[in-house]
Amino acid sequence: MSVIIKSPTEIARMREAGRILEEVYLKLAERIQPGISTYEIDRIGEEMIREKGCIPTCKGYEGYPNAFCISVNDEVVHGIPCEERILEDGDIVSLDTCLSYKDYNADAARTYAVGRIDDEAKRLMDVTRQAFFEGIRFAKAGNHLNDICTAIQNYVEGEGFGIVRDLTGHGIGAGIHEDPYVPNFSMRRKGIRLRPGMALAIEPMVTEGDWMVGWLEDEWTVVTMDGKRAAHYENTILITDGEPEILTHTDGNL
Repeated sequence: MSVIIKSPTEIARMREAGRILEEVYLKLAERIQPGISTYEIDRIGEEMIREKGCIPTCKGYEGYPNAFCISVNDEVVHGIPCEERILEDGDIVSLDTCLSYKDYNADAARTYAVGRIDDEAKRLMDVTRQAFFEGIRFAKAGNHLNDICTAIQNYVEGEGFGIVRDLTGHGIGAGIHEDPYVPNFSMRRKGIRLRPGMALAIEPMVTEGDWMVGWLEDEWTVVTMDGKRAAHYENTILITDGEPEILTHTDGNL
């Protein structure tokens, strides 16, 4: 494992990438409503990214065809946008994307309510978001990676939800996926010691029921095996000498 410590110049570029990505999500949130297709959300989002002089890094990555992964209800992650998938009142939809600014990346995911959702869907979304913040309480220099992982799992399972084990967060920088892997569950080992300059994409993926998932025939879309709903929340963070800096979340609205 080779974890890259970011230089001040690299951090500055990632910070700007994160600021831009946050702005894209805030504007996209206004478009999430019944009747819009996942294809249209992807089209609008990609246009925003390119207008800001950035590259939608997910597009073409290992053959993925779109700028955004858009996953609805029991789809956990990596749902492929299409014109036929129309959002309906009561759905929950997760958007996940990564953009590059001057060759450095920021990665984030959000789950949105479509119209009016039921109370359990709202609680699922709230717990998923809070799981991220429970984890980054331990994202401090001198702690171990597993401190973050265990905190996320303990919180999610304590709230009665499942935490996906087949997919993880990751390091990030010039590459979308760098070392280390960042599980959302206890690794039963300490993992690396956290150091200032490490950049991590931390992304709880939470299910209403069992944590087990499977892949659809498109070989991208990950779904819950029991058909229950899932939510996803992700930010890119920087380990510092003090509190972690969230590069993709600055204004308190996400």
